[in-house]
Amino acid sequence: MSGLMSYLAREDREGAREVHTNPHLVAGHSAVMAWHMDTVLEPKAALQIGWELDQPRRAFGTRVTTAVKDQEGHNVGVKDAHVWHCSLSLHPEEPKVSDEHWAAISEEFVARMGFSDPDSADAPCRWAAVHHGVSKGGNDHVHIVVGLVREDGTKATVWNDRPRAQQIAGELERKYGLRVVETREAGLTARGEKPAEREQAERRGAPETASAQLARTVRGCAASSADEAEFVRRLRWARLKVRPRYAASAGADGQAAVVGYSVALRAPKGSAPLWYGGGRLARDLTLPRLRADWPDTPEQAAAARAEWQSAKRNQAPVATDGRERRRPSPAAWARYTTEVTALREQLRSVPAGDRALWAHVARETSGAFAAWSARVEQTPGPLAETADILARSAQQRAHEVRPRRAGQPSARGAALLLSSIAHGGTGTVAEAALLRQLAKTVEALRDAHVAAGDAQRAAQVAAVLEDQLVTIGRAMATRDATQATPVADAQAVEAVRVARQGQLPLRTPGSPVAANLDRPQTRPRERPGVRLPDKSEAER
Repeated sequence: MSGLMSYLAREDREGAREVHTNPHLVAGHSAVMAWHMDTVLEPKAALQIGWELDQPRRAFGTRVTTAVKDQEGHNVGVKDAHVWHCSLSLHPEEPKVSDEHWAAISEEFVARMGFSDPDSADAPCRWAAVHHGVSKGGNDHVHIVVGLVREDGTKATVWNDRPRAQQIAGELERKYGLRVVETREAGLTARGEKPAEREQAERRGAPETASAQLARTVRGCAASSADEAEFVRRLRWARLKVRPRYAASAGADGQAAVVGYSVALRAPKGSAPLWYGGGRLARDLTLPRLRADWPDTPEQAAAARAEWQSAKRNQAPVATDGRERRRPSPAAWARYTTEVTALREQLRSVPAGDRALWAHVARETSGAFAAWSARVEQTPGPLAETADILARSAQQRAHEVRPRRAGQPSARGAALLLSSIAHGGTGTVAEAALLRQLAKTVEALRDAHVAAGDAQRAAQVAAVLEDQLVTIGRAMATRDATQATPVADAQAVEAVRVARQGQLPLRTPGSPVAANLDRPQTRPRERPGVRLPDKSEAER
């Protein structure tokens, strides 16, 4: 506790990530505020406050602990956990809040969290709220610090504290007229990055954290894969370190099932890799959720188990001639480009409240752009940015998850095509045809957010349409002009023919993305027929 208070009281120093200017108390336990309400929060005072907040724990000898887990999620011990800390932060565009305002918000937040509720029979915890200046990101904020041993020596419960804190934050936003984070209440928020991760990225000279890079790579590999075994191979071809997590006990066949996985970037010589489980990267990247989109047969399960075992032992993939190593045929380009067109048409009739289906669409479309980015962007660019923003719309609460409906058009084929560009590709004409259909899908996703009342997420997706996709289209047009990609390419010609039959004309020269992506005032009554190559022809 004293260490945390000393950190919060520390003045900003050049190069520090967090801004600590004019740190001072705005609210807290009566015993703390009685002595320190008007005290300048200098190092000596901070140590004294920390000592007083920790007094009940020392007096009663109560120990609060939490489990220590290894990188695979297994419990390996316990550690002290008697300090609870969070920050309440405003949006950068919101005006600063007065100390009196922050005091009222902090007191109500702590009471409703059950730490110091005057209407409760539980003894209160000691706590303090420290107000800093505006952060480097422009956020006005306070830090809430709580000692988890109550005045009578009992322990405060922190079970389910994150969801409770999020719910209370949303209610306080409305009560005090602050900007409401709609995606938090809808359960669409993505996993946050820890300060230590950002600092590691800075030390490596990387433009993004390892978890952000891994999440995008894994999402692209998953969207491009037809089954679990192919997914494992794609992760390894992407130069990720991969290891499975097995069930605690063996199944009926005497073998333990793979129930999860971890991935890591290849670490520099002499340093250990940082492993991340799929669930740590994002809610939609856990193995059970990924499996919901893959076929489940005994043969495919055996093939996947063999690939996981090979990855664990760092041996060569079992299958060396899988789909991920082949160049898609012209028929496949035509089929999958048309599938995305059909998906866009079907989405017109999907209710905005069908979050499960829209999350599937967002995940697959994000995966397509992620696969594309991995092949053509040396550093994260507009393709990566598009993938990351769309991935936020793919996050769901666990009870909302359900398998993709049978027969539903998909963007997974587009991910397969775009993941193959490094192996030959088709040139900008065919890519432009596919990009146009993906842009229409993104437009539908934006409209769904608008209809569902999710204005903030709708604005983020709209920015993708207006900025990122236009940038991509212009870059493709420039590349086409400088490299003179032959239009006679059979795959490109076939993709263009399919796009035109679907009444989705291409603009050449120039951006493949229309200047105005707003929904047309009138819609065709029926979609012209398009010949779909059968599956055997497409796969061939």
